[in-house]
Amino acid sequence: CPPLGLETLKITDFQLHASTAKRYGLGAHRGRLNIQAGVNENDFYDGAWCAGRNDPYQWIEVDARRLTKFTGVITQGRNSLWSSNWVTSYRVLVSNDSHAWTAVRNESGDVIFEGNSEKEIPVLNMLPVPLVARYIRINPRSWFEEGSICMRLEILGCPLPDPNNYYHRRNEMTTTDNLDFKHHNYKEMRQLMKTVNKMCPNITRIYNIGKSNQGLKLYAVEISDNPGEHEVGEPEFRYIAGAHGNEVLGRELILLLMQFMCQEYLAGNPRIVHLIEDTRIHLLPSVNPDGYDKAYKAGSELGGWSLGRWTQDGIDINNNFPDLNSLLWDSEDQKKSKRKVPNHYIPIPDWYLSENATVAVETRAIIAWMEKIPFVLGGNLQGGELVVAYPYDMVRSMWKTQDYTPTPDDHVFRWLAYSYASTHRLMTDARRRACHTEDFQKEDGTVNGASWHTVAGSINDFSYLHTNCFELSIYVGCDKYPHESELPEEWENNRESLIVFMEQVHRGIKGIVKDVHGKGIPNAVISVEGVNHDIRTGADGDYWRLLNPGEYVVGVKAEGYTAATKTCEVGYDMGATQCDFTISKTNLARIKEIMKKFGKQPISMSVRRLRQRSRQWQQQ
Repeated sequence: CPPLGLETLKITDFQLHASTAKRYGLGAHRGRLNIQAGVNENDFYDGAWCAGRNDPYQWIEVDARRLTKFTGVITQGRNSLWSSNWVTSYRVLVSNDSHAWTAVRNESGDVIFEGNSEKEIPVLNMLPVPLVARYIRINPRSWFEEGSICMRLEILGCPLPDPNNYYHRRNEMTTTDNLDFKHHNYKEMRQLMKTVNKMCPNITRIYNIGKSNQGLKLYAVEISDNPGEHEVGEPEFRYIAGAHGNEVLGRELILLLMQFMCQEYLAGNPRIVHLIEDTRIHLLPSVNPDGYDKAYKAGSELGGWSLGRWTQDGIDINNNFPDLNSLLWDSEDQKKSKRKVPNHYIPIPDWYLSENATVAVETRAIIAWMEKIPFVLGGNLQGGELVVAYPYDMVRSMWKTQDYTPTPDDHVFRWLAYSYASTHRLMTDARRRACHTEDFQKEDGTVNGASWHTVAGSINDFSYLHTNCFELSIYVGCDKYPHESELPEEWENNRESLIVFMEQVHRGIKGIVKDVHGKGIPNAVISVEGVNHDIRTGADGDYWRLLNPGEYVVGVKAEGYTAATKTCEVGYDMGATQCDFTISKTNLARIKEIMKKFGKQPISMSVRRLRQRSRQWQQQ
């Protein structure tokens, strides 16, 4: 049987009860598998249920609210930086009325189940035979001798059908999409991609961006009406997932999304057809397949909070990118500095490119991919929370660990984050319980990364400062590795958001920068008055600049060309405003071109003056 849903919050706080609690923050409502304590472990958000007394009469119980076939119990100790508490053995009791209780027994009496030997690794115990009841109670019998009675748990159980119960029928989530709702290992993921490509060969292409530490290829699927080529004027979008190998919901959502888009395109869904014809979409479901393999082998409930998070060589990919923030901010703070850092396309430091740098091969592959393709917008899907985080992810002050640190495009990022959160079924629901310790409702399911917790070298900050791409982190669920049975509901929670967020790539201005002969000018700098962050044109001279509705003074400059400005207006309707530029070469550039054509090199003005003075001295 699948989990009842303590970890996924399907079981509400009102369904959890306990004999006693040490304090509110250690109440029964905190006794959920993998729940995380706050840094301060305060009275509201702590990391387990802890009994008020240490004796064998304590208990925590779950009210399933209907008859349920209970089959197993998973336990953990208390999540804490400062203390060690776990239960080493316990009894299991069941009841239909919460008054008369029956213990799980075998031939020799009450079964004493073996609990935990440390606080983080989950331990599964299956009941000798399944038991049908409404309530289940865990009664600790022994605990770590230097600690106290504390535990987190999940209950495995199959709710029995009850056609007369309107409450349960109303709350059951179903999907009408005919998709492959299961967890896919590496081989199955590759096979699924092939199946989608076979179904939709005209709009899909499978390619890889590199290899993992263990040699597994990092496969991506491109969805476009002309797969394999960049079309002038068409923006490029990316979703990636699995940077933390144990956060697998994002991986499955991307695999479901590619199936869905293929099916809907074939069915003629005008919204999906329009999106595919006007956008080049890249889906990379597993950035860290080595880490995923570890988590997959443990299973959805038994990997704990971190098994498989890191790469094979122990690196957190999400924070493994160059810290360009410090370079930019140091340059801005030291105004007399000779070495000015641009506000965009900041080059990667030499030390990071050396072979001795602690950089994962997966990270290097992603960077090469980001530099090769002119992405405009991207989302990296993560797990363990339900919020959209936007840059900057790093605080500017070295003395703070949390501080709102906006980019020059803060209003655009906030809109992008809200576009996903507001269309998700749960993110902006004010009645929703916080996953762990943070309540993001005051920001409507969004958060500035640095105001949450500071991170140097995040993929979001790097993408913004080194490329044209605006990237956000999308945390798609409280449970990093939900049970297979939860996938249809998670798909329904995220499906509309995934599509709406892709559509935002068409918000703002776009255009082509050409010379007087109609040839596109690559690497031209596009600036917006009042926004201290520029972007550049691609190889064909085309560009896309994400902006909120409003009127903007847009400028363009390119080496050897005269600068130009014009006013461009962004409306509220979806679809970027066309804002093209035709610029001519400067006089000096034209002179250089003519002289080069006839085999002569132009003489710079300073050299010419020196020669003139030399002649005058000689004549004197």
